[in-house]
Amino acid sequence: MNTRPTHYSVVIIGGGQSGLSLSHCLQQRGIDHLVIEKRTLVHSWRTQRWDSFCLVTPNWQCNLPGWSYTGSDPHGFMVKDEINAWLAGFVEQVQAPAIEGVSVEKVSRDGEADRYAIDTSAGRYTADQVVVASGGYHKPVVPRMAERLPAGIVQYHSAQYRNPAQLPEGAVLVVGCGQSGAQIAEDLHLAGRKVYLATGNAPRCARFYRGKDVVDWLADMNYYDMPVTAHPLREGVRDNTNHYVTGRDGGRDIDLRRFATEGMELFGLMTGLDGDTLQFKPNLRANLDHADQIYNGINASIDKFIAANGIDAPAGGVYEPVWQPEGERSTLSLRASGITSVVWCIGFLPDFAWIDAPVFNGRGDPVHLRGVTGVAGLYFLGLPWLHTWGSGRFSGVARDAEFLAERIDEMRGRLQQGGEQAVGSLAVDVSSESRTFQD
Repeated sequence: MNTRPTHYSVVIIGGGQSGLSLSHCLQQRGIDHLVIEKRTLVHSWRTQRWDSFCLVTPNWQCNLPGWSYTGSDPHGFMVKDEINAWLAGFVEQVQAPAIEGVSVEKVSRDGEADRYAIDTSAGRYTADQVVVASGGYHKPVVPRMAERLPAGIVQYHSAQYRNPAQLPEGAVLVVGCGQSGAQIAEDLHLAGRKVYLATGNAPRCARFYRGKDVVDWLADMNYYDMPVTAHPLREGVRDNTNHYVTGRDGGRDIDLRRFATEGMELFGLMTGLDGDTLQFKPNLRANLDHADQIYNGINASIDKFIAANGIDAPAGGVYEPVWQPEGERSTLSLRASGITSVVWCIGFLPDFAWIDAPVFNGRGDPVHLRGVTGVAGLYFLGLPWLHTWGSGRFSGVARDAEFLAERIDEMRGRLQQGGEQAVGSLAVDVSSESRTFQD
């Protein structure tokens, strides 16, 4: 007989690194809670990564609460199996009170009982406070034009791609050049496949510059400690595409122009399909120039930091294009090019429709300050730039989880002392952009 309680002080929705990090922090405070995971704990690292996947950031940035990287290669980049082994150790260390294979169907406020109701595929649970730690990558983006591709074309989203052998013989169209698109295009290219790449305005950065990994330089410059409220783009930075670079084979730049000199065919933004013919915006040159501008801009900021601090480092330089497009091709015939498969690498959309609470903006994104919403007792964790660059990554989630655990503990104390009136006093005004929390 199942004797599991149905009410908890805190329910955490999502059993990835964010949810487990918070579970660790709550256990340290003796706060009862339940983690509800739709699939299995940290499943996405096993089920939504291709075979050659590796970290883009160096291993030393893997710093979950109570579980930092302790291997022999802190400046290397763990590959998929190593990442999953490291995460399995974290799962074992946390020993979170969790249920797996349970979908959350609705979260709502039960006003009469003054608690949250969490309706799941395994029945109803209730909680004084709820933390949504399911991330922001829920619905793979595949455009409706995909429905009109010829029936024989095999299609995958980046979350489904595993290796070149998975695809039928023939050329491959990769759509999107963010981190996943650029790395998958490289994976196919290195395997000898003919690749057509539809680019976008994704930025890129150097892997190494002036004697160190660029990540090390940015850490020295305190970039990773900058809160979103201090970023020049403020909350707009959350919409930015990640810079493409790779940790593969010890780490290197990804230069789409070099791929072009080796036979990869590059196009601008894909805009449509007319019968057998793909259509592209003639902006390939602009996309490549934009990526290089960001690349050189980051390096220039490192140059400035080195000069200002009198650091002895190897000489720097400016990237000069190794290839330029001759003309702008705006169409491509699937049949004539021999394309037999397409890999869509244009990201994911969040889906919080199951949360019945007035905490979302017009686009459906949660409005919060460091994960604390305007509805008392409802929080978010693990979102990109929730607080800093590392919020959705191994490097910053521990700080965010610790911060929320403190807020949760404060709320718990108020609830025990004063009930509903105290809850109302902890609601946060998230309408003012000037409001911020300090570390």
